[in-house]
Amino acid sequence: MYIMRTTVTLDDDVAALIESERARTGESFRAAINRLLRRGGRPGSPVVPPPLPVLPGRPVIDVSDVSALLATLDDDRRAERDLP
Repeated sequence: MYIMRTTVTLDDDVAALIESERARTGESFRAAINRLLRRGGRPGSPVVPPPLPVLPGRPVIDVSDVSALLATLDDDRRAERDLP
């Protein structure tokens, strides 16, 4: 095992997280730091992104039909250029 000593200045919220984990688990400061760093510093389960907004109405373009999507884009380009 490689042991490295270093000095790190922790923000107050990070220090509070470490202290709350130490109180919860009874671990030493070193053990808590190592465990939190190994799992990315997030206690508990991974952060779930917020759900995508649901917009009213129905979609204008069905993106699962690639040929229809390309045809619609071609029609839009023709209309922008005043082509038949």
